[in-house]
Amino acid sequence: MSQYFENDDSIKSSPRSIEYDIFNRHFSLKTDLGVFSKNGIDEGTYAFLKVLIPLQLKGRILDVGCGYGALGLTLASFIPSSDFVLVDVNDRALNLASENIKRLNLRNVTCLRSDIYQNVEGQFDSIVINPPIRAGKKVIYQMFSGAYDYLVDGGSLFIVIRKSHGAFSARDYIESVFGNCTLLKRDKGYYIYQARK
Repeated sequence: MSQYFENDDSIKSSPRSIEYDIFNRHFSLKTDLGVFSKNGIDEGTYAFLKVLIPLQLKGRILDVGCGYGALGLTLASFIPSSDFVLVDVNDRALNLASENIKRLNLRNVTCLRSDIYQNVEGQFDSIVINPPIRAGKKVIYQMFSGAYDYLVDGGSLFIVIRKSHGAFSARDYIESVFGNCTLLKRDKGYYIYQARK
């Protein structure tokens, strides 16, 4: 069976719109079969956004494993002065993210097909990741460790992960790479961490 972090052209298409509200703003995004959380914004992303939006992240921001764009595009809507790059390995997810950029009339976002950091260029002030847990620890830990080289000095990695999906071991691993990993918020079993380079 195909996973949302893979490419599979054989998956049938059945697009739909999802709706959500956050900080008194309404969003409508297009989703489809074969992408993560196709039926609505997932609880982890929503908890993550509630922490990240008030931070008003500045500069260049990278969303790794962006899916149809719920995380990166919502942030970009709230922070029009920052530049966002959204990457994913799933072509359908990227096509949806591109359509959602147009839906939201965003001018500060670029989408890029990339297997983790493979096609990413330059450095970023912040990297945000809601990791694809089903891809396995090897893949998501590459996302975490690889972030270090793509951050400017003083830049930060932000992640959200459930306790039941290995939040504490992820924290320990990130701390071994960055030398620090701070818990910003615990929300219904989701842990939001920041590691500064």
